[in-house]
Amino acid sequence: MASYVLPVLGDGALVELDADLGRAAVTALAVTAVDPGGVPRAKFVTREKIAETHRSGLGAAPSWHVFCIDNGIAFTPELGVVGDQRLRPDLRALRVLGGGLAWAPAEFSEQSGSPSPLCTRGRLRETVDELASLGVTATVGCEVEFVLTAADGAALTERPWSCYGLTAGLDREDFLLRLLDDCRTAGLDVVQCHAEYGDGQFEISFSPSDPVAAADMAVLARIVIGRAARRAGLAASFSPVPFAGGSGNGAHIHVSLDHDGTPMLSGGPGPHGLTVEGESAIGGIVDGLPGVVGVLAGSVLSGQRLLPGHWSGAFACWGLENREAAVRLCAVEAGSANIEVKCVDPSANPYLATAVVLGLIVDGLRRRTPLPAEVTTHPADAQHRTLPTDQTAALDALRDSAQAKHILGADLLSALLAVRRHEVSAFEGQDPSAVADRLRFAWSA
Repeated sequence: MASYVLPVLGDGALVELDADLGRAAVTALAVTAVDPGGVPRAKFVTREKIAETHRSGLGAAPSWHVFCIDNGIAFTPELGVVGDQRLRPDLRALRVLGGGLAWAPAEFSEQSGSPSPLCTRGRLRETVDELASLGVTATVGCEVEFVLTAADGAALTERPWSCYGLTAGLDREDFLLRLLDDCRTAGLDVVQCHAEYGDGQFEISFSPSDPVAAADMAVLARIVIGRAARRAGLAASFSPVPFAGGSGNGAHIHVSLDHDGTPMLSGGPGPHGLTVEGESAIGGIVDGLPGVVGVLAGSVLSGQRLLPGHWSGAFACWGLENREAAVRLCAVEAGSANIEVKCVDPSANPYLATAVVLGLIVDGLRRRTPLPAEVTTHPADAQHRTLPTDQTAALDALRDSAQAKHILGADLLSALLAVRRHEVSAFEGQDPSAVADRLRFAWSA
């Protein structure tokens, strides 16, 4: 593990990039990493320091990997007050956001230059390589759900909400038009945007791309949405449950798969055209999901969303266009199909969530995991098992999951468990409304 070293751009490429940024009137670069608890962290550098930062990185204490949503630090025997790492921006993924700001995702390395096993973006990259070793290529698409609030976090109550309604969209026309324009500036390819089920809730979907780029886009989207909301005098919540008792936000992951250029989820002899490998891929996800919910929906609020009747993928099963199943096989379009993993919420680190989904596919392919029977009705009708909603139970299952240990590695798994268990000790037993209020913007940008 942790064998990938982020390449350094040559002097000529750095000079050319600086000229481009000058023409775009960029003043500063936001360098971001997402911690195991799903919170975006950042440092900012001036344009003049971008090349130097790319070459040598920025100092970052190991505690970056165990920061918690309440600003606590979940120190472990391995991660304490001693040590330092380097945070290096990947300038190949840099995007200009407008208003003098640019953005780039970063990766962690040791001071020696070797990659850190705690780097979540690097962990995803290695999972993609593991999938490629089997001759399989994944294309990933992300959906981002968020709830608009007043600037102080209060619910918006101008008029009754109309889910999927034209009125709901037009009431926020200025915000949505600015948001879509900002997405265009940042190079985010928007497929669609609409008013969702919850009050003040919107969903925006982006075109599929390679897995690392898709996870980058999930991070970038939060930044773009957050900036657009601020300019409109609003705020955007990416909490799994922005308001107790209300609709939760999802962060669904769509995956399509090819083996040596041949689609795995269509054109085969199996149900709905699945190939034999496609069946094993879905089988691997369904089989492994109960053990990795602590990654995909492991926050102290996630259990309030991951419930039957919420279209949140609360059941460990699969079905064609079944929106209550954790794994939804989406209908064939233009000769290709995809899997939607619905149980993911925005408290998940998008790099780790994507790595876990792809890692379960790798496991399914290697073990030739059988495809479970399809669920063609509401899963509750057949008494299908639900995914764990108690955070302690979800974390215990994560600790014991052989798949999670392989996908994440011991160091990253330990850090993630420490952070999430801190949440349990900090918020367990508190009033749900008070917790939702306290954490409404914990995962926002």
